Amino acid sequence: MGSYYINRTFFFDVHPPLGKMLIGLAGYLTGYDGTFPFQKPGDRYEQHSYIGMRGFCAFLGSCLVPFAYLTVLELSKSLPAALLTAFILIFDTGCITLSQYILLDPILMFFLMGAVLSMVKCNSCADRPFSASWWFWLSLTGASLAGAMGVKFVGLFVVLLVGLNTIYDLWDLLGNLSLSLVMFGKHLLARVLCLIVLPLALYMAVFAVHFAVLNRSGPGDGFFSSAFQSQLIGNNLHNVSIPEHLAYGSVVTMKNLRMAGGYLHSHWHLYPEGIGARQQQVTAYLHKDLNNLWIIKKHDSDTDLSDPSSPVEFVRHGDIIRLEHKETSRNLHSHQHEAPMTRKHFQVTGYGINGTGDSNDFWRIEVAGRRTGELIKVLRSQVRLTHVATGCILGSSGKTLPKWGWEQVEVTCTPYLKETPNSLWNFEDHINPKLPNISLDVLKPSFAEILLESHMVMIRGNSGLKPKDNEVTSKPWHWPINYQGLRFSGVNETDYRVYLLGNPVIWWLNLVTIGLYILITVATAVALKRGVQLTSELKELSRVVLRAGGQITLGWLLHYLPFFMMGRVLYFHHYFPAMLFSSMLTGITWDALLKFCAGLLSPSTTARRVYGGGFLALVLLILYSFYLFHPLSYGMIGPLASNPSSPMAGLRWMDSWEF
Repeated sequence: MGSYYINRTFFFDVHPPLGKMLIGLAGYLTGYDGTFPFQKPGDRYEQHSYIGMRGFCAFLGSCLVPFAYLTVLELSKSLPAALLTAFILIFDTGCITLSQYILLDPILMFFLMGAVLSMVKCNSCADRPFSASWWFWLSLTGASLAGAMGVKFVGLFVVLLVGLNTIYDLWDLLGNLSLSLVMFGKHLLARVLCLIVLPLALYMAVFAVHFAVLNRSGPGDGFFSSAFQSQLIGNNLHNVSIPEHLAYGSVVTMKNLRMAGGYLHSHWHLYPEGIGARQQQVTAYLHKDLNNLWIIKKHDSDTDLSDPSSPVEFVRHGDIIRLEHKETSRNLHSHQHEAPMTRKHFQVTGYGINGTGDSNDFWRIEVAGRRTGELIKVLRSQVRLTHVATGCILGSSGKTLPKWGWEQVEVTCTPYLKETPNSLWNFEDHINPKLPNISLDVLKPSFAEILLESHMVMIRGNSGLKPKDNEVTSKPWHWPINYQGLRFSGVNETDYRVYLLGNPVIWWLNLVTIGLYILITVATAVALKRGVQLTSELKELSRVVLRAGGQITLGWLLHYLPFFMMGRVLYFHHYFPAMLFSSMLTGITWDALLKFCAGLLSPSTTARRVYGGGFLALVLLILYSFYLFHPLSYGMIGPLASNPSSPMAGLRWMDSWEF
């Protein structure tokens, strides 16, 4: 995708474009020419300059450590807590593996942690509002939010975290009676400008650059509307002139508005025995083809409309028409036989000889949101075809037909009259010598329309993601326990040497700490409620645990729990943003716990020894675990871990680990 930016070739992805744009920019600035195919892991780069892109992602991944360090230092005011957090992230094999390749994840986490750090820094400036530093951190929070959203939609989780923090802040200010309502209004306006207007402006600017750079036809064309495609250099709709309004006798192609729904298509092949009526197949095809051409005819007349002397008669909203397939001269037809894949829908076929069929070939053409009698525009009008005899609506189910259907997309007639992209079509190609042509520039969509369309396509694409063959997917409950990793890199699919798995000691320490934090929080809250007298040190500790730990725990919950409600395919790497928060919580919690234990001991030297010994034990445990598992990130050698002669033998602590 970085290559596509360098070559200015349009493509489609389910994520917003910022991450890919930055990777493309890093490659461009470091001499990469955008010609490496990136077909499969293990392909040799040869003379291609890939180091700049790898180095860029690794640099942003490295920034997570100081960001987390500074965040914990600001929240807890404890250097050991910040250092422990930094050690955890430096020596986690999962973070290293994810940061050393050309991936979106380190870029996403960079902006996410940048937003959290900026938010925390801005909160610390609360005693000097509207100062230069306050404005700087507030604006940087907004810019980081735009960056996180611009890389992946999961950036919305950190937007929610900052939003909840802002609401809490404003509610607190509203209760401050020494603050006038005018001053409160200024606070509110500042946050609206920096945390809503600024991120949205930057986010839209990213898309403006995206569409300006990718101005050449490419593999993403078919996912977008015909009007959008007409703007791409090299597309067959670019800089062409066609008649604007549909007329009888016109030769047209019809494109389904469902993402990857395809063009209405037919060919000489028949449906096989046992699949509805044995008539000519009608499918949706994703590529341009002569078999996508149809002639619009009147339902009750066989007049030769191609005769130059015959008058032009326009097709209007509400007309009953017949669609004759140009190559085979069979009519678009439906009846009450079951569709081949979607059993509750009706089959759609090609029927008749030389345009002569029966009443099941009649369709009412209707334009979404129009009144009866209005003309139908090429490209812009969204139409549905209602079968006159059965009342069903022509649509593309999105399901792929078996080999007998050439693995094209199923077309059905649905009796369920919901208006969805599946049942809406637009006319793309339009040939009619009797009509004047107009330039497609007249139909050029606005930036707002393109922005809305791209988001609809991305959202549909995200919700429709399915696992590929032999792909390792996972469930959210797998992630915190480090249940299963991902095969990452190697010479081929079986001989892989890098395995994405979190450092088990670190991940299980994080998991135990979450439970420990809940117990400490409950105990602290009960003690405060019961009026237990605490020393000044314990009061400060309880404040850090409840306030700082609470903010971090909220971040972990917001970046983890929503995945349980998602219908799309999920992978292990989706947990890493939440893992950053659990690592920060581990630093804060263990620092507070060790300080509490040290506080129970009377001689200060003993207390210091207990605290220092506990801290050192944790650091040594993290270092030793990294020594054991570092080959997961840097490349394993020898046979599989199940072989006693493997250097990794004995380290496969869970059967679900596949190294």
